[in-house]
Amino acid sequence: MQSFNDFKIGTPLRNAIADMGFTQPTPIQSKAFPVIMSGKDMIGIAQTGTGKTFAYMLPVLQNLTYSEQIHPRVLVVVPTRELVLQVVEEIEKFTKYKNVRTLAIYGGTNINTQKMAVMQGADIIVATPGRLYDLVLSHALKLKEVRKLIIDEVDVMLDLGFRFQLTNIMDLLPKRRQNIMFSATMTDEIENLITNFFKDTQKVSIALSGTPLNNITQNSYAVPNFYTKANLLVDLLQNVEQFNKVLVFVSNKKSADRLFEVLEDIYSEEICLIHSNKTQNYRIRSIRQFDEGKNRILVTTDVMARGLDLDNISHVINFDTPSYPENYIHRIGRTGRAEKKGDSLLFFTPKEEEHKNAIEELMGITIPQISFPEHVEISEKKTPEERPKMMEPNNPVKIREEDAPGPSFHEKSEKNKKTNQGGSYKRIIEKKYKKRKTKGDKNYNKRNKRK
Repeated sequence: MQSFNDFKIGTPLRNAIADMGFTQPTPIQSKAFPVIMSGKDMIGIAQTGTGKTFAYMLPVLQNLTYSEQIHPRVLVVVPTRELVLQVVEEIEKFTKYKNVRTLAIYGGTNINTQKMAVMQGADIIVATPGRLYDLVLSHALKLKEVRKLIIDEVDVMLDLGFRFQLTNIMDLLPKRRQNIMFSATMTDEIENLITNFFKDTQKVSIALSGTPLNNITQNSYAVPNFYTKANLLVDLLQNVEQFNKVLVFVSNKKSADRLFEVLEDIYSEEICLIHSNKTQNYRIRSIRQFDEGKNRILVTTDVMARGLDLDNISHVINFDTPSYPENYIHRIGRTGRAEKKGDSLLFFTPKEEEHKNAIEELMGITIPQISFPEHVEISEKKTPEERPKMMEPNNPVKIREEDAPGPSFHEKSEKNKKTNQGGSYKRIIEKKYKKRKTKGDKNYNKRNKRK
């Protein structure tokens, strides 16, 4: 089995790896290292939790020499603010014994502060595409010295609607550069990006999306509605020893807030919440407290499903079944990392059963179903989304053709029949002088008038 001693890397990086306690590279790290070191464009297809950040940063840092220039030479683009902060933190660990300036760029903070930071100079910039594009357009950030472009979680960025920013950023970068892209899935949109911007691309594939993670135990519960799911979750979380670090995924911000209200009454000191409406400081604090074990339960939307590396998560609970089956793979990938064991639970209602079937079809397995506990209350309470929509029989939403309003019953007044004929210049002066009267044509117009 290969070890990091087989990699051609300098002593500073080797010492940093030893400090982090790593001895053997993951498959994606082993396969990506020689390709990136060669300078070729690369697309890496690997599941979440396989060590992709280390895979692209190790060879990039090995080739990055000391410099005092202001403009960055390495650009790393990731989809979320949390991932920006995590990647910067990892780079700082790798460069413990190297002199490398790394800067985080993301939205939700004062752009003028970031402009000032950019002007101080950086070797590596890690950024979200939106804020990065804003800084480039304002000419605060120059990309003319970038030699390596790394796009991580590119499929997520395209899902979030960042195609415009990505393509424009790549158009502004120097033509002579190395492109490195990582994704958990390969789509037509990604293929188009590769065709348009990459040259002689080498593909490195480790685990295709949909491959079940063997070290994660998966189970499911059939549950009738939201509040019964909440009752089941409250019951499961009573077992503190087993459910010692739990990540709970919900489908949207409303559900996250609703579930948080239920759990906060019981687990007030143990629970925290993250979704896109929360401020950046609140999100960072919640992640830190959960990662450090100060909070046992973290309720979140899919903003946390990709890229973030949180240690020792005992359970991932899919409170809502994701409508896109690939999101299920990314969610459960938050547990069972670095070959450790993990547990995943899926709650599904009758309406969500088709989503569960799609997940099982994608992974090629059947998720075992656990019988619903008899002591857990079946709630009759329903959310606004679960309540049946009442339709008034005499007030249909769609207007029948025979009930559609007819044409106006009156003729237009004489005033409203007038048409715009232009100003007096067009109607009178132009007609009088036979030629548009403009500044400098006075003598010409006088001669024509005498004629």
